[in-house]
Amino acid sequence: MSALPPTDRPDVSSPTSDGFVRGLSQAIGGPLGAHAVPPDARPGRFWTAPRIVMALACLILAFSWVQKSPCMDGNWQNNAQYTRYCYTDVLALYYAEGINEGKVPYKDHPVEYPVVTGYFMGVLGLPVHAYGETRPDINQGSWFYNINALVLSLFALATVAVVLSLRRRRPWDAAILALSPIVLLTATINWDFLAIGLWAIGLYLWVRRNPIWAGVFFGLGAAAKLWPVFILGAVLVLALRTGRLRPFVSSFIAAGVTWLLANLPVMVLWHESWLRFFRLNSERPIDWGTFWYIGRYLDGKWNSGAAGDQGPFQWLSDHIPTLNYLSYALFALSCLAILLLGLLAPRRPRLSQLAFLIVALFLLFSKVWSQQYVLWLLPLIVLARPKWGAIIAWTIAEIGYLAAFYAELIGAGGKTVIPEGVFVLASTARLITVAVLVGLVVREIWRPELDDVRKTYDGADPDAGPLDGPEHQWITGLRRFFGFGPTDEAPAPPTVHKGEPEPVSPAG
Repeated sequence: MSALPPTDRPDVSSPTSDGFVRGLSQAIGGPLGAHAVPPDARPGRFWTAPRIVMALACLILAFSWVQKSPCMDGNWQNNAQYTRYCYTDVLALYYAEGINEGKVPYKDHPVEYPVVTGYFMGVLGLPVHAYGETRPDINQGSWFYNINALVLSLFALATVAVVLSLRRRRPWDAAILALSPIVLLTATINWDFLAIGLWAIGLYLWVRRNPIWAGVFFGLGAAAKLWPVFILGAVLVLALRTGRLRPFVSSFIAAGVTWLLANLPVMVLWHESWLRFFRLNSERPIDWGTFWYIGRYLDGKWNSGAAGDQGPFQWLSDHIPTLNYLSYALFALSCLAILLLGLLAPRRPRLSQLAFLIVALFLLFSKVWSQQYVLWLLPLIVLARPKWGAIIAWTIAEIGYLAAFYAELIGAGGKTVIPEGVFVLASTARLITVAVLVGLVVREIWRPELDDVRKTYDGADPDAGPLDGPEHQWITGLRRFFGFGPTDEAPAPPTVHKGEPEPVSPAG
């Protein structure tokens, strides 16, 4: 009898290994039997799982382009950009930032985004404007959007490829990202896939044990959008648990130097334009759909009959500096809680679990939560907890919120579509589903036996990179100090310094 193919081959895992998908598969005959040869294990087969996932990603991105096509000409009459769900900042800001007039970002116009995003807009937009000067018959906005959509789609494909590379034993996890309706609807609303792609490349380099180059890409990502640098907080927790700080320090310095070098030209030459992003974020009021927005709405309901009375959220809405400090304080406390969780967990948490928690809690307490920010969480949750059921529930809530948000935008123009309470309900559902994902990830950190990724990788963290290996002895002492038992991992052996005798056991 021939031996069964090994279950840890890079391309053998099945999507029906997930309980939710296994249940749905009963409609088409159920998952593969225990003695069946997986299709990917057959020699000479072209359509392996990774290739299928990449093809699906290309298909979804193509559908995303089609979905945005009604808005490409810029003729947004009768709220067509909202009724057809095709609004995109990429096209709108081509005109709003003056690129259609040949204005150089930051030099001629204070762009509202971090510098790498501004560079990206200028590098793609100014040649379109120059070409449009010689060809007045073309629609410059449409050309600009299509070029951006193509490049952003390449960054999206790079992100899927990185997830596939990091989960070679679980390629169908990447299908959660590749097939997501979130990508279909929001891939090119803004330039977020630029930062996501840079972050993903940095994570790949980290796993390949190149912390300096990983830091370079984390720094570039942070210079496009802030959040990619948050992964260094997760790296710090792993560095503390292993007692190896050098990879963290190398990556941190590389990220900081890269961020500074990317910002330096604009910072020096057009300082006021460079400050525009920071001032705008400091001055922005409570954004639609945030935790603070929901609280303000409830304050208004509870205090509607009391003249002159204000609830705490209404008061914060009128005192933005205080709101900023409170939001930052809550995020800082969240990071402290994540640090304690990471240090006290019975087993060293996985890097992607900690990174997801940091970014998710940043969004939950932020005063701004733009519709496309959902893309930040998608690759993180796929790496942190690739279970279809909870992610599908969250996706439904996000799509419901997007529909309600566009209805609110139409209502802001004077045509009521839905009651305000419906929008608040949709916002609350989104917030709750993200909070539930946070809780589920925390649960799997505290109970690592529930972590499917660990099971696949024999208890290891496939994303640990240069911090893979045994824990430092001080973690056991820390857990005992807080009343917990020893860790599930063997501590690192004592370090023997040159010139010192090697330690001997009590038995001699």
